[in-house]
Amino acid sequence: MDVSRIRALRGPNLWSRHTAVEAIVSCSEVERDINSIPGFETRLRERFPEIALLQPALNGETNSMAHILEFATLGLQAQAGCPVTFSRTAQTVEPGVYQVIVEYSEEEVGRLALELGQALCQAAFDDQPFDLADALHRLRELDEDVRLGPSTGSIVYAAVARNIPYRRLTKGSLVQFGWGSKQRRIQAAETDMTSAVAESIAQDKELTKKLLQSAGVPVPRGRPVANAEDAWVAAQEIGSAVVVKPQDGNQGKGVAVNLTTREQVLAAYAVANKISDDVLVERYITGQDHRFLVVGSKLVAAARREPPMVIGDGVHTVRQLVEQVNADPRRGTGHATSLTKIRFDEIALARLAEDGLNAESVPAKGQRVILRNNANLSTGGSATDVTDDVHPDFAARAVAAAQMVGLDIAGVDIVCKNVHRPLEEQGGGIVELNAAPGLRMHLQPSYGKGRAVGEAIVANMFADGDDARIPLVAVAGTNGKTTTVRLIASILGSHGHRVGMTSTDGVYIQGKRIDTGDCSGPKSARNVLMHPDVDAAVLETARGGVLREGLGFDRCDVAVVTNIGKGDHLGLSYISTVEDLSVVKRVIVQNVKPETGYAVLNAADPMVARMGDSCPGKVIFFARDRNHPVMAMHRAQGKRIIFLDGRDIVAMEGGSEERIALEGIPVTANGAIGFQIENAMAATGAGWALGLDWAVIRAGLAAFRNDVASAPGRFNLFDYRGATLIADYGHNPDAIQALVTAIDGMPEKSGKRRSVVISGAGDRRDEDIREQTEILGDAFDTVVLYQDQCQRGRADGEVLALLHEGLKNAKRAKEVKEIRGEFLAIDTALADLEAGDLCLILVDQVEEALAHIGKRVSEEAS
Repeated sequence: MDVSRIRALRGPNLWSRHTAVEAIVSCSEVERDINSIPGFETRLRERFPEIALLQPALNGETNSMAHILEFATLGLQAQAGCPVTFSRTAQTVEPGVYQVIVEYSEEEVGRLALELGQALCQAAFDDQPFDLADALHRLRELDEDVRLGPSTGSIVYAAVARNIPYRRLTKGSLVQFGWGSKQRRIQAAETDMTSAVAESIAQDKELTKKLLQSAGVPVPRGRPVANAEDAWVAAQEIGSAVVVKPQDGNQGKGVAVNLTTREQVLAAYAVANKISDDVLVERYITGQDHRFLVVGSKLVAAARREPPMVIGDGVHTVRQLVEQVNADPRRGTGHATSLTKIRFDEIALARLAEDGLNAESVPAKGQRVILRNNANLSTGGSATDVTDDVHPDFAARAVAAAQMVGLDIAGVDIVCKNVHRPLEEQGGGIVELNAAPGLRMHLQPSYGKGRAVGEAIVANMFADGDDARIPLVAVAGTNGKTTTVRLIASILGSHGHRVGMTSTDGVYIQGKRIDTGDCSGPKSARNVLMHPDVDAAVLETARGGVLREGLGFDRCDVAVVTNIGKGDHLGLSYISTVEDLSVVKRVIVQNVKPETGYAVLNAADPMVARMGDSCPGKVIFFARDRNHPVMAMHRAQGKRIIFLDGRDIVAMEGGSEERIALEGIPVTANGAIGFQIENAMAATGAGWALGLDWAVIRAGLAAFRNDVASAPGRFNLFDYRGATLIADYGHNPDAIQALVTAIDGMPEKSGKRRSVVISGAGDRRDEDIREQTEILGDAFDTVVLYQDQCQRGRADGEVLALLHEGLKNAKRAKEVKEIRGEFLAIDTALADLEAGDLCLILVDQVEEALAHIGKRVSEEAS
């Protein structure tokens, strides 16, 4: 079994809405049916018994080794605790070659699971050992390492529950919610509303205390100290037990409490000084340690924290008791688990010594052995939820403290006897404020119920009903995609939106190109959605990106499919037929926003029309003929259709209609260019689906000009010596037929003598390359052939030979010229032009060729 071309499908894709790894798997003849391999299934189950529970289809049914790899990859992830359920194996057109698709929750884990699944299959095949425990351990360790921590995860899950899209910007905890101008960002439990000033204040414990004092919030008395001796002087000034801590520390690092002797203070200063140059000494408040979580203007959770401890049993030593406690699966070494392992270090040994104990002491049964003076979870403490017990005045003090410092999310540390009475009545105080507080003690407290703190943070970031999405239109099809995208962008721009747009010639933000090249894939889509100056997005969605990585978004408001034509990269990536291609183009329709979203579909194209059945939202059909059966049925049901009536595009729903005159849509050349009429219909449907005013739609269509600046390589017209030049990027038979039809429909420009300049893309099928010149040979007098700059895997001259073959039975072409080089081919055609002629130039290097044509036109004009 050979595994190759492993891809990560990071968005909704051909197979499902799940993120997944996709691998091409080649099986030998014997591997195509595991039942033909003696003892294989038995050996497999011996090495991974759970595979039988995960995939009953193994029992007696015919499965290839690729299927076993699928089951193993999914099963290993599931056994490691990953929330995955989807997998599939598909036979390709090549015998013994399969596509294996397996869902993942974390990409790195999915890739490792595939690798381990292959190792498992090989071990069972060769009757070699496979260490299942080690494999699962590696997957769990990696999953814990790369997945979101509990604090960030709780906020992300709360956002997902509200259908707010998110994108992880780093491997850490920096996350973006929403799209474009509606986006917001978090870093763990810190949001983009958390100011640097407020965070700086919270880190300065002395400054925090001064601000809280000025607001009348009770805080312990104390001051910063210059050195160890000054710390002891400060302790004497306070006159009671003290706390020594770094002035800008966090997570309880370097904090020592309830210190009464000079030796204790000096030792504590030394520890705190390692954390920070600035050390604070303040009065130790007796009572219990509490953490209050304030979000916005509300107290959303409160927990009583206990220091790390063990309970004696009269048998085991302190060291052994700690090991027993740390064996609890809820305790881990980081923040991914609800509890942290108790640190049995020098600080713990020093705390034991205060009670006359050491690591080998055997505490009496029931004896509480404290291992640290602070109660931070990060050092092994525990938490009990007390949110429902908090007195309203007590909660108000915590909220006031957070607001005084300026934190939108704050962990307020309070020491008091209980939370049932106001803070002042019991002599308690606020000892610390924390920006970016840990949330796990509130999500999964050791005792009591967890609190919906992630939901509270999301509610503070987004108003009720706000899903942080901007209008998103996805456009797919064989021909007309780019022009349709530009028309829709023009309509949205007329509405006042700042539009982000992707296409095969770049990424545009508010009409300014910020990236060049073919930008019709998911990476460019994500870049547009991440741009803060985008109010609406129009994304050309090509088949290549869908196959390579999936969509760059989770769902769209409108999906437009213009048409499905032959010759569009068939034979690549196992997309061998037009029907296969239709399934790929359908992906955007399947991911329309449920119920309220729309698919705008070409009713005259049977494959496109059938996509309506897969749309979870509503459908608008468009076609020139209102009486087309699909249109007639949709109209009879009172649903939306768009059609051509004389010189008007008509949008009809039930008994109402809106008309847009073709004279008001420049791209159609007053209705002379048929395929541009269809593009305008599709764009009209998108604007209608988004609920835009009809005046806005008309204005957007009227504002768009199909020139080199607005739509390079899309039926760009030039005048040269009185002859008409048309430059277009048409590169498949359907596009070329549409161009010929459009030229025939323009009698004033169709030319007394016609010439065409053409090459062919090497990554098309032979028959598709030949068909291009078959069409052109019947419509043009002179054909100038040239070879593309990149032959895309073809041998030198191979494409030219195929183009020549297509001209063998030409009805009109009497002259064929073969030129090496695109610009020379253009110049050759221009040299023969006379007034009244027409020349169609099918460009390869769009920008460069258009610049060359423009230069020649300018030279002639001057």
